[in-house]
Amino acid sequence: MKLLITGAAGFIGSHFTKYWLENYPGDLVVGLDLLTYAGSLKNLGEAERDPHFQFVQGDISDRIRMDKLFCQERFDLVVNFAAESHVDRSISHPDQFMRANILGPQVLLETCRKYGVGRYHQISTDEVYGSLPLERPDSFFTEESPLCASSPYSASKASADLMVLAYYHTYQLPVTISRCSNNYGTNQYPEKLIPRMVFCALRGEPLPVYGTGENIRDWISVTDHCEAVARILLAGRPGEVYNIGAHDEKTNLWVVKEILRELGRPESLISFVADRPGHDLRYAIDSGKSYRELGWKAKHRMEEELPKVVEWYCRNQDWWEKKQ
Repeated sequence: MKLLITGAAGFIGSHFTKYWLENYPGDLVVGLDLLTYAGSLKNLGEAERDPHFQFVQGDISDRIRMDKLFCQERFDLVVNFAAESHVDRSISHPDQFMRANILGPQVLLETCRKYGVGRYHQISTDEVYGSLPLERPDSFFTEESPLCASSPYSASKASADLMVLAYYHTYQLPVTISRCSNNYGTNQYPEKLIPRMVFCALRGEPLPVYGTGENIRDWISVTDHCEAVARILLAGRPGEVYNIGAHDEKTNLWVVKEILRELGRPESLISFVADRPGHDLRYAIDSGKSYRELGWKAKHRMEEELPKVVEWYCRNQDWWEKKQ
């Protein structure tokens, strides 16, 4: 098969590219990325030298560029990781998110329809569901939960999800969507919680924590996420949404304190700052459908994996210092 992976030089996209090349060595993979601030060819590592891999720099919202690429390559599968993804940036610059997260997927969908692509998969987020109450630890997002976006970022992703499903119902384009919880792993851009806290701690700078730090996220290893997406691509039912979570809920404050503990830094470095507008309280994913239909279940736990991730950032300070 020939697979197009958009956003291939970003955090999750680069991990997925390497995962696919390793587990499906007979397939041809084209990685597309605009190489904005958060994308880097260094994230791809050895994959960039794999004879089955080709990198193309481009913008998914460029209709002419996408048409030429699809006409030339004739993809069997398309996985769209390309997105603007940082909530804080969406609050200050929402227009950038509309182009990347709404127009971009629509261009891909239309091009897939034109060239008869066998499957289009949209990488979404649990943030499209909004927030769960802290006092209801027994409540979880299911695929039937209503969309209730709280930020320009999550609203743009929810809009894309609706467009993807519209192409299935209107044009019978074979599509799937996955909505995943917070990812952690190596090569994540320093604006995100874990790498940012590591870098601040290593420099002896205050670690800024929104509000009281009691906001809860369901954390999942990027490796588990990649495996889930692969299973959806190969066995997921067209027109379906699949939630991906690890049932590994942690408060932001717990994550920050664990990072400080791993680094031997004092908790006095924690600096509570004004909460951001529309900050969701709790995300928690029910991924039972992914287990029942695909046999997928997260294998990694944050207590075991976080020390390895922190160690990677410590050993690769040259990588993140160039990102500042």
